[in-house]
Amino acid sequence: MQKRSAVPQKRTADSVVHELTRSICPVCKRDIDAQIHIKEGRVIMRKRCPEHGLFEALISPDAEGYLSSQKYNKPGTIPLEFTTAVVEGCPHDCGLCPEHQQHTCLALIEVNTGCNLACPTCFADAGPGYNLTLDQVSFMLDQFVRTEGDPEVVQFSGGEPTLHPQLFEMIRMAKAKGIQHVMVNTNGRRIAEDPEWARQLAAEEPMIYLQFDGLEDETYVKLRGEPLLKEKLVALDRLAELDLHTVIVAAVERGVNEHEVGPLVEFGLKHPAVRGVIFQPVTHTGRHLDFDPLDRVTIPEVVGRIAEQTDGLFLKSDFVPVPCCNPGCQSITYAYVDGDEVIPLPRVLNVDDYLDYITNRTWPDPTDDVKHALEQLWSATAVTGTDTLADQFTCATCNIDLAINNNDLAKLIFAISIKDFQDAYTFDVKKVMKRCVEIIAPDGRMIPFCAYNNVGYREEVRDTMKLERARVRFERKAAKANGG
Repeated sequence: MQKRSAVPQKRTADSVVHELTRSICPVCKRDIDAQIHIKEGRVIMRKRCPEHGLFEALISPDAEGYLSSQKYNKPGTIPLEFTTAVVEGCPHDCGLCPEHQQHTCLALIEVNTGCNLACPTCFADAGPGYNLTLDQVSFMLDQFVRTEGDPEVVQFSGGEPTLHPQLFEMIRMAKAKGIQHVMVNTNGRRIAEDPEWARQLAAEEPMIYLQFDGLEDETYVKLRGEPLLKEKLVALDRLAELDLHTVIVAAVERGVNEHEVGPLVEFGLKHPAVRGVIFQPVTHTGRHLDFDPLDRVTIPEVVGRIAEQTDGLFLKSDFVPVPCCNPGCQSITYAYVDGDEVIPLPRVLNVDDYLDYITNRTWPDPTDDVKHALEQLWSATAVTGTDTLADQFTCATCNIDLAINNNDLAKLIFAISIKDFQDAYTFDVKKVMKRCVEIIAPDGRMIPFCAYNNVGYREEVRDTMKLERARVRFERKAAKANGG
């Protein structure tokens, strides 16, 4: 009797395709289709370039949290005007174009490209290049005002903006144009080394966005190329003396400083200058360390480590996705801090009670003031350490007895935010279309941060500015030769 051959067995797919989007090839940057997969409890982006093959990258280690975060999504607010037309489609028409789904919560102006550090990790790839003129910055600020009407936050960045000889004039100019809050994004070196310059900076009263990656010199050697801890502490103490509200900003990289996120929160809570801590999983654009796209640091991991490393001072449940951008791009919490007392706002307000408001589904409710405060607090425009935020917090924390004035309260509100900007491995057009952080280019285009860093806008701007510098030098030489 003839033996029956074994019947081939079907196999189960290794993942579930959750959604489709568009992305780019990490090598050639061409547009390609991408799939978001749920695989073994994780969220993975999978995409294939016809020339360079298959790529996979971790989006989230927590599929359940990723899916549930979508309830925080809400329609964006359209800017007053768009400045570019739809020609090639997202992400190649940025300006903003009519396909963009959110206005600009925070605008960055990179006033220069030069820096006084040579960090191995630098998404801007800072180095010799250009300084913007006051006229250029004025034009860029006017564009921000024109598209927003009542813009809230502008951040002067670089390079290292404290090296720009006209930074103070730029800060004054932004305030004169009606922009409510002005930030300076700095590594702190000039603040630490030049007390007189720091005093002049303090007279302009900007918010300081201070690069502060950890509490160990080894962290700085790996990420910044130098043992900078002492310098950072000098800068921070000087900022406290000058009463400049400061947010410390830590780039978090695998194998470098994941163990420091909790200690950084505890340090920030105790330091008199610090109004909050922002963690940014390293964006692998520009200069960066070698990394595994499937083992990158993500928002849920940072939240989990904060909870573990602060012994429950903050819990995972204290953090809520920011609804004005894609919910997967940023999570935040606020706390009332008075001495050793730390009260995270979500312990006082049940955020889920207000999801209908957060997602812009209208229904009558008598607690409009509380809901307004909640939305304002969970917005990328909320600036820690300001009286505006203090007003909103007073309203939202109606169950806490805050018998103090607003100036004091502004110093008692502490924020922890985790922002995950995309690189070429995780680039998702769906998220870019709702990005609310834009870089203003010298020609006035307002380009979503993740697009600017990944699809050639940064290089285009630098090449244009290089040609402009060459033109100016040529005209000056020609004028001099002609006796001008």
